Amino acid sequence: MASGNLESISVCIATYRRMDRLAAVLDDLAAQELLPDEVIVVDNDASGSARAVVEDKLRVGLPFPIHYDIQAQRNISLTRNRTVALAKGSWLAFIDDDERAPRAWLRQLMEFAHEQMADGVLGPVIPVVPADAPAWIRRGSFYDFPRLPTGSIVPLNRMRFGNLVLRGQAVRDQPGPFDPAYGLMNGEDGDLLVRLASKGARILWRDDAVVTEPVERSRLSLGWLLQRSFTGGQDFAHKTLTGSYGPISPRGRAVFFLRCAVQLGAALGLSACLLPLGRHHAVHWLTRAWANWGKLTVFFGRRRYSAYA
Repeated sequence: MASGNLESISVCIATYRRMDRLAAVLDDLAAQELLPDEVIVVDNDASGSARAVVEDKLRVGLPFPIHYDIQAQRNISLTRNRTVALAKGSWLAFIDDDERAPRAWLRQLMEFAHEQMADGVLGPVIPVVPADAPAWIRRGSFYDFPRLPTGSIVPLNRMRFGNLVLRGQAVRDQPGPFDPAYGLMNGEDGDLLVRLASKGARILWRDDAVVTEPVERSRLSLGWLLQRSFTGGQDFAHKTLTGSYGPISPRGRAVFFLRCAVQLGAALGLSACLLPLGRHHAVHWLTRAWANWGKLTVFFGRRRYSAYA
């Protein structure tokens, strides 16, 4: 086995028209201190644009096999499901096609999983904002995700993919395992992890097992930030109201609604008040207002936004 371990590791990558970045992450995986036993690449582009990247890497030579397939239907859940179906490893590692993994990445995740007898280990995704991005964006830390102390159990509302390992059998035992209903929306990753945790899986955080992710230039705008906040709010409210984060009573639903409404108004007020102190301060609170508006739309029965449509 490439890993020199009793348990095999499959790295799963779902990709869509990011050929240069896919090539870079494959190079990163080839340089890992702990090599995977196989890499699964499933292309969500019906034209198979990633095939040439995989063939080029195989021609040059890699220290692991790559299994490439196409999942033609535009649906991130079905694409991730295909990676799981092809993977043979007893552990599944997930990394996005635009991320970069330092040499120690996979070793850190796997060592911690074994040391802590965890069912899964998540690490941080560090955004890399272009140096020439607008000043208010560079000052605002809008793309950062919350981090936790190493060893923390990951809260249900902070579950996400992009940098983690999971016990393969636990994933395979779940229906789907990714829900196709999320296929054109954000949230399919958190949905699976919440289901795993609700069945007793211990999913821990390792804060030094980082990967980096470049922020696309198309995302360097107020409109994109507001849309992300809106969809994140919708996803949070959907999971809250359907009981994914725990049972919720009629009174709890009412309290949740009122809290969202109050926070929406307060965030709008703070955004207006803080604008003279800098656009990044105003946008910080404006994105929180939009997140709460997204939560409220779920109460009104508005259809959830399809980010991948």
